[in-house]
Amino acid sequence: MNPKIRWYILVLVFVATGLNFLDRQVLSMTIIKIQEELNISDVEYGWVNTGFLISYALMFTVGGRLIDKVGGKLGLGLSVGIWSIASALHGVMSSFYHLLGFRFLLGMGEGGCFPGAAKTVYEWFGEKERALANGVAIGGAAIGAVVAPPLTIIISGQYGWRWAFILPGIFGIIWVIAWFSTSWKKSLQNLDRKKSVEPQRSQQLPLSSLLKIRTVWIFILIRFLLDPVFYFLMFWVPKYLNQERELSFERIGELFWIPFLALGISNILGGWFSDKLVARNLSINAARKWVMGFAAAVTLVAPFISIVSSVEVAILLMSLMMLAHGFWITNYITAITDVFGKYATSTVVGLSGTAGAVSGMILNPVIGWVAQNYAYGPLWLVSGIMYPLAFVILLVFVPRITAMAFDNKLSLPETNKR
Repeated sequence: MNPKIRWYILVLVFVATGLNFLDRQVLSMTIIKIQEELNISDVEYGWVNTGFLISYALMFTVGGRLIDKVGGKLGLGLSVGIWSIASALHGVMSSFYHLLGFRFLLGMGEGGCFPGAAKTVYEWFGEKERALANGVAIGGAAIGAVVAPPLTIIISGQYGWRWAFILPGIFGIIWVIAWFSTSWKKSLQNLDRKKSVEPQRSQQLPLSSLLKIRTVWIFILIRFLLDPVFYFLMFWVPKYLNQERELSFERIGELFWIPFLALGISNILGGWFSDKLVARNLSINAARKWVMGFAAAVTLVAPFISIVSSVEVAILLMSLMMLAHGFWITNYITAITDVFGKYATSTVVGLSGTAGAVSGMILNPVIGWVAQNYAYGPLWLVSGIMYPLAFVILLVFVPRITAMAFDNKLSLPETNKR
């Protein structure tokens, strides 16, 4: 086996998560032109976004469950294929109902991305390299968010808005061909023998048993609490900069990519630092929690974003928030793989992702109401509190991040149940 194959696969996962964020952001950049051409109202556009979030939330869990059954190669490959076809179909739409249907299909494909990425990393990387590998895998999403605005503007300007959907869709299909052209089975078996561990065969914990485990619910709760903060940073900061900082849309475009670049860098650095701690003989539990604790402490800068007078300083503080999120999410997902391994990694990542998407759907109208009636100060204050709160919950209810012991019937000892 070529020892470099797993790094090649990791690069492909990095590209996949980058496409995931790029493809979902093209619409937000092109919607003005689409509304003018297809006569789509703001209310209908709201329904389009809701349709995406519903299928995305659903497929986070369903996709994660299926990926635990079929493995990372087939699961992630199908996910990218589905959303790439959906993205390309946006380029031929001619009505609101086309957009609604294609957006729903996009969410179905994209929901399987991060469970598939986590499963692939678990299959190919041992615990001493897993955090860095997860950081690289997740980091592609942030880079996709950085690239999406300028790339969409360039393609739309040169070829029209339809090609801003079609070209990424074509690139995704090329990715799928490269993904399935890579030989996995023999390479994985050789890798497993080298590590002296058993091959990563599909072994699933029954969902009914999984939902009896307290640790599962803690991971779900943490994502439920924190994802609205990330959605706030993604979806509401441009409006904040325009309304309260009085920046032009052009100026927002010049500045808003900076926090996402910080996110991409921190995804990788957070994993690298955690793995370094493990290499220095810290336990998995201590390494993951030290990095997550550091990240939670950094988010305490959030309330100052609404106070500082300089826009540049506000962007710097937002970048620190994104930096902290990158450190946190990399080690959060790695902790799930540490605990559940081949039995339920994708399922738990999927369940928690669904919880975060549902929480985002519920709280987005609340965020709008608070911004309209009380400005953004309370939102920045809450954003600074949530990560420390989540870290305390993790410390109290998951006292030790370690692999759970499953018996031959794929059930858990009573001590691991609620």
